[in-house]
Amino acid sequence: MIYKRKSIRGFKSDPVAKDMLVRILNTACRAPSAMNTQPWEFIVMTGDVLEKVRVAIVDKLNMKAPMHPDHHAVSWSNDSIYRERQIALAKKLFELMGISREDKKKRAAWLERGFRFFDAPVGILLLTDKSLSDPGPLLDLGAVMQTLCIAALHFGLGTCIEDQGVLYPEVLREIVQIPDDKKIIIAIAIGYPDWDFPANALTSDRETLENNTRWIGF
Repeated sequence: MIYKRKSIRGFKSDPVAKDMLVRILNTACRAPSAMNTQPWEFIVMTGDVLEKVRVAIVDKLNMKAPMHPDHHAVSWSNDSIYRERQIALAKKLFELMGISREDKKKRAAWLERGFRFFDAPVGILLLTDKSLSDPGPLLDLGAVMQTLCIAALHFGLGTCIEDQGVLYPEVLREIVQIPDDKKIIIAIAIGYPDWDFPANALTSDRETLENNTRWIGF
């Protein structure tokens, strides 16, 4: 199923049943964790609550309010291969969406989509406890995050892992009442993919094993 997983950036408005999300989350929680510590917590948002979050986050974005996320998912330098890969992905997305480099209005609208959870009917927040060391649970959280996204495929759902939804944690803490002793790590947009949405045609590239693997003793 991993070959079928891709980032979905355009969703249908159809609601997702709670019992389906329960099954997905129960599957995700079978992910491995260090000594079975299971350092993950979820907040699942939909309906009026998610819409209120969207509006408040976009307001912050448009006011150019400073961002103070609990966790920085983006940490690469501008002169690295990681930045080059990011730019290559953006170019493909903009080409599919018909957004030129000079079209600031369309580029701003595209940026805003991410802060709206790509208009998905459901948004999931992945949290951990601040009592844990800063990097400690990240491997476990990554495992549960990917397992969630793969499990969603079995129900015909798509996902997009995105940090835009958590860049203004103060909004989330206020609206969905997240206590200060919890760290907000990442957001996942989830819903039924709109396959007519141009960006959903993208399948991102992967490096070949020759570029990232050493074989020893074979």
